[in-house]
Amino acid sequence: MSEELPPSKLERIATVLCAHHVEFLVIGGQAEWLFGSPRITFDVDLCYRRSPENLRRLAAALTELDISLRGAPPGLPFILDARTLEMGNNFTFNSKFGDLDLLGYVEPLGAYEQLAAARETYQIGPLTLHTLSLPHLLTIKRHINRHKDQESIYQLLAIQRIRNEQSST
Repeated sequence: MSEELPPSKLERIATVLCAHHVEFLVIGGQAEWLFGSPRITFDVDLCYRRSPENLRRLAAALTELDISLRGAPPGLPFILDARTLEMGNNFTFNSKFGDLDLLGYVEPLGAYEQLAAARETYQIGPLTLHTLSLPHLLTIKRHINRHKDQESIYQLLAIQRIRNEQSST
């Protein structure tokens, strides 16, 4: 008997975003996991398109996700709408499904459009999710270069080597 696992944080958050037709890419540790890494990550990092239409859709989705600013004092006024998202760029939120980091610009590569040009696609149940490319994630991890990023780099290089070996056969 196989028991079905409950949806992950990524799946739950992505389901809401996809229902609102938000354009986004999975980045960070969740992308690393989709690439096949065994590393565990506890937040969801996404890069989002900053077009006016997408900001409106994103604000509606974030309202449904019941977000609040992570690390902000309780009761700090925060108006969740397209204008607020337009005035900011990168946000760290708590959501009803866990921590969510939204990046409008990813150092050192750029905005959604630059990352989406080389995106990868993964099917997770009924969801079609797009990630930044493996080489892009390696570039970001090398740029940030925290201890946990150095661990990720080893995993990502191993995945890249396996992909290269599979494509040459």
